[in-house]
Amino acid sequence: MSAIAQPIASFLNRLSACDLAWLERLKFHAAAPNPKDWLMLYADHLHLGWVSAQRADQMIAALPYCTIQQDRLVWSCAFQNSLHRSRDLQNFLKNQASLGRLPGWRDEFFCFWETPSCPPDVNTPPYFCVERAGFRHLGLMSHAVHINGFLPDGDLWCGRRSLNKATDPGLLDNLTAGGLSAGETALATAVRELQEEAGLNVSQPSQLAWAGAIRTQRQVPEGWHNETLLVYNLMLPEQVRPQNMDGEVQEFLRLTPSDTIARMQSGQFTEDACMALAVGLNF
Repeated sequence: MSAIAQPIASFLNRLSACDLAWLERLKFHAAAPNPKDWLMLYADHLHLGWVSAQRADQMIAALPYCTIQQDRLVWSCAFQNSLHRSRDLQNFLKNQASLGRLPGWRDEFFCFWETPSCPPDVNTPPYFCVERAGFRHLGLMSHAVHINGFLPDGDLWCGRRSLNKATDPGLLDNLTAGGLSAGETALATAVRELQEEAGLNVSQPSQLAWAGAIRTQRQVPEGWHNETLLVYNLMLPEQVRPQNMDGEVQEFLRLTPSDTIARMQSGQFTEDACMALAVGLNF
């Protein structure tokens, strides 16, 4: 039995039948129905994302080679290389931000792959690479790394997001979570986020147990959230207490399994944290 298997078994054994049934249903709600009256965004024959009619008009006006074709918004850019696609789309996003249409600019780049592996292979050239905030703006699929932090008895360490976070401020989250930045592997992101958000130095990456992935989709104020969550499990020794280092976490809470599920059911956790836990528990 692996080191993480016993804490997970302990977590599940301490839940009621109703809690287990709720977890079993949870992943069926990971992807919301397609947004009504929105347009599918294509790069020629490649589906990129979803945009509102208003955003489609903005793209047609400011992004070269962007037109409506058969009820789809089509960006005819297949003839370009990745660098040129990235340049044109980044210029459009910068213009959107300058007009006050794109909040939460971070000066951080995310990659969009034509056919991403799971976890993504950073040696595979992306279709384009642009500002992180642009992904929700255009409904593009991003990737994020989530880490469930278990204690030996099955309790869970969870972080409360800072009130200054651009998304989901003040909500509870997994032990750590962070977007997959351009050029960084999922495992490297996990190790970095553990150090920055929880003050934990993972000397052996093998301590992080790959749990799987899930794609989440839903409408948000910024546009369309479309993200694949890459999930790892980690067992923390009883004497280790996470401590935030970068100001992105208000506090860490040690929660029992039943308290965790109750708080999730009452909306105290981010939706993605709930999904990441379900993946980590192999539901």
